[in-house]
Amino acid sequence: MNPANALTLSRFPLLFVIALLLYAPFPGSCSLAFLLYLLTGFSDWLDGYVARRWAMVSNFGKFMDALTDKILMLGLFILFLTLRILPPLFLFPILLVLGREFFVTGIRLVAASRSVVMAAERSGKVKTIVQMVSVGALICAQAIDRDLRAMPFHALAARAMHLFGLVLFLIAVVCAVESGIRYTVKYRFLFQDGEI
Repeated sequence: MNPANALTLSRFPLLFVIALLLYAPFPGSCSLAFLLYLLTGFSDWLDGYVARRWAMVSNFGKFMDALTDKILMLGLFILFLTLRILPPLFLFPILLVLGREFFVTGIRLVAASRSVVMAAERSGKVKTIVQMVSVGALICAQAIDRDLRAMPFHALAARAMHLFGLVLFLIAVVCAVESGIRYTVKYRFLFQDGEI
């Protein structure tokens, strides 16, 4: 365990704290959840910076960084369904994203067993960024709706931010499917028996 990996693993408990705050009825809870979500984004950047700056890059760190990002995003998507932040019909896009993540992780495991390094695809990075902004917009919409009622046009601002988050979410789903297809085509040789 090193400082970079500790930063990476800190996103696990933050997921549960954000979930509790979104459920909490007290004033300011959603705003606090939004600030903590921004903190997870900062820690995602910081753990990579620390690992590179002080030569702490490791295979464990690379794997856990990607895994914590997936768990955070998928955990929040499921939370949004239970809170009706995402409409019930969004279950199907979420299942698409979930299936894509497990499938690509499976390909990575097969690749690792054959000593093949799978480089991160640009489409996968775009997918992650769009997902993160989408989640941030949806939490921000809740903060505006519940905590900033004194703000002029707060209801309109909350609806606009919520719609922005929904649109970005759907774009992220398209990016997820597209990047999954790219990984499948590029590494299709891994599905064949025998040595590479």
